[in-house]
Amino acid sequence: MACRFSPLFLTVLVTAASSWRVAVDAAIVDGLQVGFYDRTCPDAESTVRDIVRTDLTNDPTLAAGIIRIFFHDWLRRIHPFTTTPGEETEKDSSANGFTLNGLGTIDTAKSTIESLCPRMVSCADIIAFAAREAAIAAGHPGYAVAAGRRDGRASLKSNVPGNLPGPSSTVADLTRVFVGKGMSEEDMVVLSGAHSIGGAHCTMFSNRLYNFSDGEDIDPTMNPVYAGQLRKVCPAPGHTSNDPENQPKVAFDARTEQRLDSSYYKELLAGRGLLSSDDALVEDPATRPLVEQLARNEFLFHRKFAEAMQKLGTVDVLVGEGQGEIRLKCSAVNSPGEVVTPTIPTLSF
Repeated sequence: MACRFSPLFLTVLVTAASSWRVAVDAAIVDGLQVGFYDRTCPDAESTVRDIVRTDLTNDPTLAAGIIRIFFHDWLRRIHPFTTTPGEETEKDSSANGFTLNGLGTIDTAKSTIESLCPRMVSCADIIAFAAREAAIAAGHPGYAVAAGRRDGRASLKSNVPGNLPGPSSTVADLTRVFVGKGMSEEDMVVLSGAHSIGGAHCTMFSNRLYNFSDGEDIDPTMNPVYAGQLRKVCPAPGHTSNDPENQPKVAFDARTEQRLDSSYYKELLAGRGLLSSDDALVEDPATRPLVEQLARNEFLFHRKFAEAMQKLGTVDVLVGEGQGEIRLKCSAVNSPGEVVTPTIPTLSF
């Protein structure tokens, strides 16, 4: 059952050095609380921060993967990896699978926290904390994360279709997915800005480069110079491996591919959106004005991205006793004999 929530109101704090952070004014969101583990596991957030920072030092590309795990977890619950033997999980879907980089970071954070605070911190909260730290590592100023979620007990591949956006989604398709989860069209455009980092394998966009339509070999909305560059990287279908995992990977935003910034929107306006779903944001008159606004104002993008990430973190959350569980491992639901009943902090108003 979806959780009803109150809005998280944000303020921007400007320091004397002109660096800033996005902070939450409201502390409680229907059982979620900023600082939820302050008494029961005070090192939970800092532990996730340290592990994410260490892993990203070794591989900066994990930032995009960790944020993507957060998106998929809240839009359609990718965890756990395994449920009943013989069942395919949501992780096995082509929308997830090998593209979910960063799962090892989540598992490391969970096992470390279990050694500090056994049976206390949910995988759902760890993912939310990790996504925030990944965004910060990629250049976002940061934001507070309300916690107190519990983990789900099921994850089926059959749940994915229609619940996750695809590379060829239209604005109408994208909006339907987000609105169906209590989000808005604006949230969708803002969160698409996560494509400022990360990339996609050729199979996700090669349809725009070859035999696009009866009259056009290349998608006419794509910058022709950009399309020519992509064709040098991605051979025509039939001239490369059919295994997506072995195909070349191209950055969504070639200008600042490891920076979470507003460059993504500038690239869209220049006809250099990689996926059809990226390009749709600038081609559709309903969303183009916001794309133009975000392209001009990086401060606005960072503020709205923080708000949207906080809002997304309230989608379909499980809160309180009797709801879900606290997994002992993020890779599997608890066995029937593993009853986990953590101490629930007393919330002060």
